[in-house]
Amino acid sequence: MMDWLLYPLAFAGLLGVLVVVHEFGHFIVARRSGVHVLSFSVGFGRSLVSWVDSRGTTFKLSLIPLGGYVRMYDERDDTASLKDLAAVPAGAVSHSQLSAFWKIAIAAAGPLANFILAALIYGALFMVGSTEYSPTTQAPKDNTILAQSGLQTPARILRVDGRAVSGWQSVLMALSDRLGETGRIELDVYNLRQGREQTLQLPIATWLQEQTQPDVLGALGLHPVLLSVVGEVVADSPASVAGLKPGDWVTGVNERNIALWREWVDEIVKYPNTPMSLTVVRGGQTLQLSATPGVRNDAEGKPIGFLGVSPDLVEVKFPPIQAFLMGWTETLDKTAMTLSMLEKMVVGLLSVQNLVGPVGIAQIAGDTAKTSWQMFFGVMALMSISLGVLNLLPVPLLDGGQIVLVSIEAIKGSPVSDRIQQGAVQLGLLLVGLMFVLVTFNDLTRLFS
Repeated sequence: MMDWLLYPLAFAGLLGVLVVVHEFGHFIVARRSGVHVLSFSVGFGRSLVSWVDSRGTTFKLSLIPLGGYVRMYDERDDTASLKDLAAVPAGAVSHSQLSAFWKIAIAAAGPLANFILAALIYGALFMVGSTEYSPTTQAPKDNTILAQSGLQTPARILRVDGRAVSGWQSVLMALSDRLGETGRIELDVYNLRQGREQTLQLPIATWLQEQTQPDVLGALGLHPVLLSVVGEVVADSPASVAGLKPGDWVTGVNERNIALWREWVDEIVKYPNTPMSLTVVRGGQTLQLSATPGVRNDAEGKPIGFLGVSPDLVEVKFPPIQAFLMGWTETLDKTAMTLSMLEKMVVGLLSVQNLVGPVGIAQIAGDTAKTSWQMFFGVMALMSISLGVLNLLPVPLLDGGQIVLVSIEAIKGSPVSDRIQQGAVQLGLLLVGLMFVLVTFNDLTRLFS
């Protein structure tokens, strides 16, 4: 029951923050311009809660939680449309009286606020830090791109197209940037068997173009696993006495082949205070070591073995100034990736079925909230970037469409005619409506497939 409740709550929290930040960007610049702001609404439709501030702006929480808006005074507003709002003060400045500069600044401020939010979230995540399992993969199958490009053993991923990666999430993002493309993906790996770095050139052709839920890892032959690679050795522990070192890959226990961390832990736990022979690969050389697990009690009081080792983990943590500079870099990289994905959809290199709507966002929000708060806020940052980019598209009703109309007005020296503006609004409604239908259809297809 709690799981089902988590999804709508996570969705409301995610979308609520993004909408409030976006509209606050519009609001703060509108106030700065001097225009009278009639209302600030989170959501659409009937007002659930409202209050009026000292400057006559009505703040509302509305029924339909799929967006929001900031409404500015226009002298062309009729009395009926203003009846539920505070009285307009005498001498109020209308939106139509503003210069083109202020109109564009107000329209651009919403998306800019989303980019700032993303940079702050990424910066905070870099500063707080996170710990991930290192991106290690099993030996690829013979018929995979990875095997045919020269990798036959387990390996750790180091770089994708020259970009350093820390965990599987960053590997996934780097590979997703190449969807729909033709060429080669450059993958730098550490070959665990040979104990050396290896650069692979993976050929792709309109890569996963027709896939609605592309498996970018499996398509190459990558298979994420937690290998039996030593990450840290506790001082004066049985592992330290045995001579184990960070980076050692344990491939055998008592003449039985193993490769995974779980397999090794099972052997350690089962045989407390019992010597075991270990086959270890270190720097490409195979060594034979002997280790005797110590003894401790589990939660039920039963004796179990332990060696004093931890798996290969990667900690990503930076000091505040560096973290927030990296937050901006991450935001710029993700913005470029989002624009690239949109371009690929427009030219047909990627299927539009990859777009997600409210149902998909709710599912992603709930899944990440269950996993960790870092992943939830990471998704919030990425969604904030997507919202910023989407609103800058030159589509009527969106901020980008408003910027285009105001720019035309500035160039021609007079306002765009009411007929053209009304036509643009109708076109915008049509396009936004079609987009909503498309993403909702995609969501439902994924949900019931």
